[in-house]
Amino acid sequence: MLAAAYGQPAQAPASDPTNAGKAVFSKANCVGCHKWHGNGGGGYGGDALSLRKSELTRDQIIEVVGCGRPGTGMPFFIRGAYDEVKCHDMNRQDAGAQMPPEGGMFLRQKDIEAVVDYVIAHIKGAGEPTYAECVAFFASTSRVCDVYKTQSQKPDDASASMGKNR
Repeated sequence: MLAAAYGQPAQAPASDPTNAGKAVFSKANCVGCHKWHGNGGGGYGGDALSLRKSELTRDQIIEVVGCGRPGTGMPFFIRGAYDEVKCHDMNRQDAGAQMPPEGGMFLRQKDIEAVVDYVIAHIKGAGEPTYAECVAFFASTSRVCDVYKTQSQKPDDASASMGKNR
């Protein structure tokens, strides 16, 4: 209370418990295919699905991150996937030509759970990306976010000009 009297905060704001997952989302290059906003789209692994529209449960997302998705470009990130660790009830022989690619790095179980918790807290079901989300992801007013700033500030102007063009 004394600190507040001198114009200082009484305590530092609590940090987001999903920050570790956000770091994994970047470090493991989830952004390479799913983009920073999780909407997916084209990437080196193909046309990634939108995490924003996903209906998978937490456990299902954990399995997909750990084991990848057979027959797609979604890589696996768990050491021993399809060998020592059975994935999607398959081993390497069962997966055959549908074997997903190996991720650029292996993740520990706690890192997989952290990235999944980040996705659930900040991406899944979030609707279209916003300027505020972009700034929060990049932790600055990155130029990448400018397109969202324009969209969020001028929705009436956009619909008005669309009406004039008809």
